[in-house]
Amino acid sequence: MRLRNVVFRLIAVDYFQIFEITPQLSLNAADLQRRFYSLSRKYHPDLNPEGLEKSALLNDAFRTLRDPVARAEYVVEKNGLELNTRDVPPELLEEVFEFNMALEESDQAQLAEFSKRFHAMLREIDSELDTEFLAWDQAQSQDVLTRVRSLLNRRKYIANLVRTINQALNGHLSN
Repeated sequence: MRLRNVVFRLIAVDYFQIFEITPQLSLNAADLQRRFYSLSRKYHPDLNPEGLEKSALLNDAFRTLRDPVARAEYVVEKNGLELNTRDVPPELLEEVFEFNMALEESDQAQLAEFSKRFHAMLREIDSELDTEFLAWDQAQSQDVLTRVRSLLNRRKYIANLVRTINQALNGHLSN
């Protein structure tokens, strides 16, 4: 996370308020972009003496809200829940063990197979996230947000495995 994001969050800047939209996990991307361009012109540093700081905040808010995963992480943390991407999801323990063995053996075929399986898991999680996003938008329930957090943790862990596989398959991983 960028230092500026931490500072803005500490001073209680609400990214949704910047764009004058209701906090939601499912956003209309075109509407967000339209609002971003409008505010970018308004706060452009060449046209507004306070523009540099506001423009930087606007850019950070837009970067966060336009990405569904970053937006969900932002909402989860803004609602007092912590993300944890270090623990292996229990249902993946055996698979991660097998993956680590393939990694140690540099078994390219097996790593390619793991890559396919992990990418499929990411697609499944993204689909589940879409469903939970809609549920949270309707109820703004802490229970739903807890499920979103769990899916985000699992997604981040699997995305890290995919990144490791890609590095190994491209020869950029040193043992």
